[in-house]
Amino acid sequence: MKQIVILSGKGGTGKTTVAAALAHLASQEATVTMVDADVDAANLELLLAPEKLETHQFVGGKVASIDQERCTDCGACIGLCRFEAVKRSSSGLEVDPVACEGCASCYYQCPAEAIRMEDQVAGLWYRSDTRFGPLFHAYLYPAAENSGKLVTLLKQQARQSAEDEKLDYLLVDGPPGIGCPVIAACSGMDLALLVTEPTVAGVHDLRRILDTVQHFRVPAVVAINKCDLNTDRRREIQSLCDAQGILLVAQIPFDTAVTRAMVHGRVVTEAADGETSRGLHHLWECLR
Repeated sequence: MKQIVILSGKGGTGKTTVAAALAHLASQEATVTMVDADVDAANLELLLAPEKLETHQFVGGKVASIDQERCTDCGACIGLCRFEAVKRSSSGLEVDPVACEGCASCYYQCPAEAIRMEDQVAGLWYRSDTRFGPLFHAYLYPAAENSGKLVTLLKQQARQSAEDEKLDYLLVDGPPGIGCPVIAACSGMDLALLVTEPTVAGVHDLRRILDTVQHFRVPAVVAINKCDLNTDRRREIQSLCDAQGILLVAQIPFDTAVTRAMVHGRVVTEAADGETSRGLHHLWECLR
């Protein structure tokens, strides 16, 4: 099984559009499972129309809770909590679950043993079926943490399912940026496809994501989406790739057919046979 993660370094480059197109093209000749690793703002499902088969709770960590019957109201936990999560109220001492970081200092130091650490449900994850193959995706609750842990869980579930069913490809639509969820998305992958755009921000963040995947020793190739927007920036990306020995596998032109396809919930390679679709076909030929 070949494992490919699609990353961008920044939002808005068309990474998910490319990921969905690759899933479509891969499914024409092989078996594929997909992961939407952008758990903070998942949108791959908008193009794949998944049918949810399984729904599971995601436990992101633990949060402190005070048993009012055992609490002696000594206030020791207030002084211990560096996050100021313990407050006094009319009913006694209480923990603000949003402020609590789950460090358990209060739990270990409470003289009355009135504090317990409880699982904190931070979101939901799903195993779904799509017209291209299985999709593993998630919904992280607003302000919830541990998105990197959730991405790791999705990848583990998808990888195990793909191995059990002997599928050919695992495609991971990664999150933007270079933070923990990106590191979790690229960890252990065979190849990182870096989708960039010919803008100042696109070039800047391409350098950052290149540094990230190289640090974790994941081989990388680059594709320029909307390549005809700025000739100077496109040449700058080409020079950057040449200087670092990175293969530039595709230059995909801007095309309003992408937007028209998205409005109808379809992938551009399904809906149109223009320059963008041909560029994506060429990209897939380079990756397969």
